[in-house]
Amino acid sequence: MSAGSTHQQFVGSLYRDHRDWLLSWLRRHQACPHRAEDLSQDTFLRLLKRDDMGELREPRTLLATIARGLLIDHFRRSALERAYLDELALQPEETQPGAEEQLQALQALREVNLMLGELSANARAAFFYNRLDGLTHAEIALCLGVSVPRVRQYLAQALRQCYIAVYGEPK
Repeated sequence: MSAGSTHQQFVGSLYRDHRDWLLSWLRRHQACPHRAEDLSQDTFLRLLKRDDMGELREPRTLLATIARGLLIDHFRRSALERAYLDELALQPEETQPGAEEQLQALQALREVNLMLGELSANARAAFFYNRLDGLTHAEIALCLGVSVPRVRQYLAQALRQCYIAVYGEPK
């Protein structure tokens, strides 16, 4: 028996033994039963993708930790989408993008949001200070306690990641 099939069997066993518990846990934290079901499935998919499970003494703790991270991602994505749609609602109807363009924009926002989570705290803060608050490089440097050239590096990292999130790796 290969290590891969052993791992799949182990995750299958966890699924059989703990799925109902996890689904109940998710339903207490998520009002929509369909979303709870999706998050439950995503939790077990994450387990399937993990290489090292090691000795698992508290499977429910691991499942809850993974599910909590997925819930946070879901809430963050939902808040971002709501903010975008609320902002669109304030625009005159004739300037609003069509449904397909809105979907594309939401997808791009999701990808940029995922990317921002991968940046260092300072790079993420520099990006927000610049793009959302309109601060200059010098003002950001003061806020973060770093040099202006360092702020430029942070912004370059963030903008590069945004580009990759939306357009893919440059050729």
